[in-house]
Amino acid sequence: MIRDIAAPLKYCRFSVDGKTYNGTLYGNMVDLVEGDFLGGFSTLRMSYPFDRVKLLPPYAPTKIWCVGRNYAGHARELDHELPTEPMIFMKPVTSIIGSGDPVRIPEWAGRVDYEGELAAIIGRRCRKVSEKDALTCVAGYSCFNDVTARDLQNQDGQWIRAKGFDTFAPFGPVILLTQSMPASAVISTRLNGNVVQQDSLGSMIFSVSRIISHISRFATLEPGDVIATGTPEGIGRVKQGDRVEVEIDGIGILNNPFITDH
Repeated sequence: MIRDIAAPLKYCRFSVDGKTYNGTLYGNMVDLVEGDFLGGFSTLRMSYPFDRVKLLPPYAPTKIWCVGRNYAGHARELDHELPTEPMIFMKPVTSIIGSGDPVRIPEWAGRVDYEGELAAIIGRRCRKVSEKDALTCVAGYSCFNDVTARDLQNQDGQWIRAKGFDTFAPFGPVILLTQSMPASAVISTRLNGNVVQQDSLGSMIFSVSRIISHISRFATLEPGDVIATGTPEGIGRVKQGDRVEVEIDGIGILNNPFITDH
């Protein structure tokens, strides 16, 4: 198969035959690589068919930054005013799972919602970076599902518990290695095959560059940090047996079933 060397690479982590590897996805094949997307990698002369591998979260970050109410429609559906600056919160790294892994719904937590999002992955350490230079700090992009226990969010008044359950941060399936995404790229969320969220990335209130610059004013961003950039209008409840897909043009599909956590 002839590789398009001009196209951004899709970096992934996967397991096969009980071993874990780094790789790049191309069509229906996964090429093994030596190294990683932060320190640099080279392609090895070995590939696996995509249907033979188990995708893992594409990277294990030390921090997950998130942005609340970054699409006007989503702010309105929650009956909130539009924010005047990015609303930043965090999720614990123990909430991360990969594409295909089940999200566990706590029986006692009440309503649990999907929130499909674009995730930006930081490629180099940055502090007090300007908005103009912020995208030079980006290694790539992925899909993210900011799963939220909505009743607990409303009850607590802050968001840590509601968004921090184990498995509440599906992330993947790959990292598209590029510093910017086109504003026309579409993010879609499907619940059991039906489109429930859809908007262009250009509809974000605060751009990726603005978000990175904003966070870096008060906290140092480090290589591998994940920033989930907010969800479009159309959030909704999930229940046992549901399946949620988050798809972003150029990246791929993050696909997760939901099960009850007894």
